[in-house]
Amino acid sequence: MKKSLRRLPIGLAALAVAVSAVTLPVPDASAGVDVSTQSIKGQDGKDYTVTNHIDKKALSKSTSDGKPKEWLVVWAGDENIADTVVPDVRNLPGSLAGGTGKAANALPGPDFLAVIDATKGSPGYGEVVNTITVGPLVENEPHHMQYVWHKGDTIFAGALFGAATYAFDVGALPNVKLKGISLPTQTLGGSVPDAYWTLKDGTAYGTYMGGPVVPGPYKYSDGSVHVGNGFAGSPGEVVRFDPNGKVLSESPAATPGGDNKKLCDNLPRLGEPTCANPHGVQAREDLNTLVTSDYAEPRNIILDPVKTTSPYLRRPTVRTWDISDRNHPKLKAVSYLPDGPRADPKDPLHSESRAAMETTVTNQPGHKGAFAQTMQGGAVFYTPDITAAEPHWTQVFDDGAAAERFDKANDANGGSSNGGWLQTSPDDRFLYRAIQGRAAGTFGKDDPGTTGGVYTLDISRLVNAGTGFQCKIDDIQESRSGGAESDCPTLSGTTPINPGKAAGGPHWGAYDNFKLGADGKYSETQVPGRLAVSNYFVARTGNDGDHKVNIVNLGPDGKVSVDDTFRDEVTGEVGVNFNRRSWPHGEFGNAKPHSQLFVVSDDNLK
Repeated sequence: MKKSLRRLPIGLAALAVAVSAVTLPVPDASAGVDVSTQSIKGQDGKDYTVTNHIDKKALSKSTSDGKPKEWLVVWAGDENIADTVVPDVRNLPGSLAGGTGKAANALPGPDFLAVIDATKGSPGYGEVVNTITVGPLVENEPHHMQYVWHKGDTIFAGALFGAATYAFDVGALPNVKLKGISLPTQTLGGSVPDAYWTLKDGTAYGTYMGGPVVPGPYKYSDGSVHVGNGFAGSPGEVVRFDPNGKVLSESPAATPGGDNKKLCDNLPRLGEPTCANPHGVQAREDLNTLVTSDYAEPRNIILDPVKTTSPYLRRPTVRTWDISDRNHPKLKAVSYLPDGPRADPKDPLHSESRAAMETTVTNQPGHKGAFAQTMQGGAVFYTPDITAAEPHWTQVFDDGAAAERFDKANDANGGSSNGGWLQTSPDDRFLYRAIQGRAAGTFGKDDPGTTGGVYTLDISRLVNAGTGFQCKIDDIQESRSGGAESDCPTLSGTTPINPGKAAGGPHWGAYDNFKLGADGKYSETQVPGRLAVSNYFVARTGNDGDHKVNIVNLGPDGKVSVDDTFRDEVTGEVGVNFNRRSWPHGEFGNAKPHSQLFVVSDDNLK
């Protein structure tokens, strides 16, 4: 496992502080980069900035065909000494100890949005046209944005380690402006922001997975009081933001009296144990319902991992909320995902129910269902009615049933598949899923692990069956091959990412919800033709990835294939590689792309 900065020996920690004081390289305007900085005042009175670095050559190449552009906006973090193992001084940056290569990338640098030409057939397809650095905060660990971008939306982007939320204006891409920033002092009831769901009025809900910034009791916007065990602990909350990133309310994910004491653990322990660490978040405004899924108590998983014998820090819970009063989401129900046929009392960490990372709602008016997935559990669950007083979730697929399609060397055990992203298509026909694959050694020293990738499920019969659906994964055979009932999801397509590399697949994704019309304008489509996926989780967990962003083609029948025309402008290899020496904003070296969105500027979008 990789060491974090705070766990380095004292001598190395002091040296790392010295590294952070080294003068950082800056882009040279004469080298063909247009640089412009915008500043706003935070609530603390300090200046917070974004700096655009337009690569003039790349922009000229991308726009040379005169066609309207579609962009891929990627939220990425600088890779630095806090992410990398430092076995000896010789591997430190050259300015201190003569290091070269990757060692030269260890200097702390700015985190940024990368704007990439994602216009199919463009002469600049795959080119990084702009990098928008944020300041003065560094080592934010950029994490998720919202799941889908619509015209006029603010982009909400979370800083996992910094407990900040950035609000970006992308109406005039490739240029970006900062609309606002929420600092930890504005969300004292929660920490470790994860994901966002935007509403039609331009506001958004964000999940803050970690506990209150300060241990002890905290009074939330609804007047309730819950006791937490501190920053990156438990319980988390849901925050509502206005379009400029201003906090409108904080709503506790905790329940009075706590959650199941057997299934939910906390470190340090709480008097009322809780699994309330919301990660995934999606809403159906027409049903006045929000759904969040609990992943883990983050301080022990993604911030500064410690070895623990408790599998119960990974959560098996999904929460539904009444959002009739948009500003005060009211927790309605806490549902416990069931264990499945792979469950082993001796190894509960890899039971199907563990680590409910994501949830996704259906979209069509006749449907009320939602799906949830587990990262360690490697399973997909479904409930037909999220408006029910107590939604019941059923396992309807196992990642193991797709694994052998990625690589013949893979086994059909879905446990610890490290699945991250899942999303329903706008027309509710398909479910898209990205999994990293199982790390070598997970199930013992002889375990080779599994290759990850992207798969699609045809869910049409399941969602159309309503509350009378029959699908259920009952036994090991169904886990390995798919459900036996006629309305179970069926595997439509699979494509490996990094074939042959254990746990080398994607963590996150986003579908392309735009199409270009004959009038030269883009509009939204119900049938996406592409996905974008990123191969990075959180370095401090030891689950790092290769830092590439790939585009995956989607066929109308659900078939998927990696787009081999989306190539890195430096190496020429398939996928844009964020491990590079130079960026438009300077020679800061490797970066970590965590999430991405397809975006079209206002002028080119209906």
